[in-house]
Amino acid sequence: MRKTLRWLLSLVVLIGTVGVGATSAGAATAARTDIKDRILAIPGMSLIEEKPVDGYRFFILNYKQPVDHRHPSKGTFNQRISLLHKGEDRPTVFFTSGYGLNTEPRRSEPTQMTDGNQVSMEYRFFTPSRPDPADWSKLDIWQAASDQHRIFKALNRIYGENWISTGGSKGGMTATYYRRFYPKDMDGTVAYVAPNDVENDEDSAYYDFFENVGSDACRDRLNAVQREIFERRDEFVSRIAKWAKDEGYTFELAGDADRAFELVAQDLVWGYWQYHLDGAECETVPSPDAPTDELYDWADEIGGWSAGTDQGMLPYTPYYYQAGTQLGSPDYEEPLLDDLRKYPGINVPRTYVPRDIPMRFDHKAMKDIDKWVRTRSSQMLFVNGENDPWSAEPFRVGKGTKDAHVYVAPGQNHGANIAKLGEDDRAAATRALMKWAGVDVEPGATPKRLTRYDSELDRPAKQDRMLRP
Repeated sequence: MRKTLRWLLSLVVLIGTVGVGATSAGAATAARTDIKDRILAIPGMSLIEEKPVDGYRFFILNYKQPVDHRHPSKGTFNQRISLLHKGEDRPTVFFTSGYGLNTEPRRSEPTQMTDGNQVSMEYRFFTPSRPDPADWSKLDIWQAASDQHRIFKALNRIYGENWISTGGSKGGMTATYYRRFYPKDMDGTVAYVAPNDVENDEDSAYYDFFENVGSDACRDRLNAVQREIFERRDEFVSRIAKWAKDEGYTFELAGDADRAFELVAQDLVWGYWQYHLDGAECETVPSPDAPTDELYDWADEIGGWSAGTDQGMLPYTPYYYQAGTQLGSPDYEEPLLDDLRKYPGINVPRTYVPRDIPMRFDHKAMKDIDKWVRTRSSQMLFVNGENDPWSAEPFRVGKGTKDAHVYVAPGQNHGANIAKLGEDDRAAATRALMKWAGVDVEPGATPKRLTRYDSELDRPAKQDRMLRP
């Protein structure tokens, strides 16, 4: 029935595209030999590049979007998307990182598991998918969800099988917000390590987390080395200042090299747990007695000194703007550094956003999302990492939800996924995903991914080490 309804929808003119694209909407549904021709027949769609990928067609595209979905006649911008095409008879996974677009082909975990197509979207206002001039008031979760809705409506003409939305971290948040505003678009959602900051001014969960995460030995080792780095502040700041001068980095947003040092150094323990594991990996953390060179290099690996520079901050202005206007952010400051910290309260979104961009926080936005997830969501699957700081404030499901699940990967960090769940949870999560994707699983059989591991398509994208989801 759902497939039939989608076929009928393909006969309807795409909402909001009249006047945005010049090509006939009906041409997108015509049977054509080349999938590229069908995609480019969609009004507002244009090709940037096609890249060769074994077993797939991979397109990087621009899709013309309204700057304001409430007033689509008031300007447009080009939003980049990519499409990893497997076949029109396969399910389609709608992936977003919540940030910029990775222009190299990658398969998210649901794509690997279902052997599906994958549509990936660059989040609005990340360069180059930014209106010019940029009206920052049009960067909010509803506008972004409406971007996804229009892309789905456009491509669903071609890809009529089941759709799954997914993403990790801010991408998991994005997939969740999309379902809240357009709950009938997707057949299911898999949100990985998605923070849920309902009360932006209440951060006790993070203090509890860092008092209990991992082993006593690892926590002690990390706290000791972080404190020693603060003790050697003068040495570190002089090195950072020289490095920045030599490399052409600046500190207008942070203020100076000293403040930039504190922004990065106070988040080293957080950064460790976000990207690393307890046990043997913790044994590689330097001793407080280590030479400054070793401590400097370790801190650069964990936090990245460039994260305190303008060049490290400005590409992520859209995220920090959203954190300071709707998403919220953890205002966590390690109590063990209270006697060494010089700039308490500096690590807030306003620091990271140019001062000519106005920001005002909406306290209702996340409360609305949280209430919907807890009481009305369906076909939702949340995967969190036990030792991930961002999972300290997770989404929860409760009475009134339908086929909604929350799983925790034991001992895992911000890279937690279905494959890292315990055996029973992994089987249950996989079965749910396959059902939503319309993939048959034999009764009583253990559900498994439908593709083999591909070292190029399945390796994680390189991540910048910064304190953000």
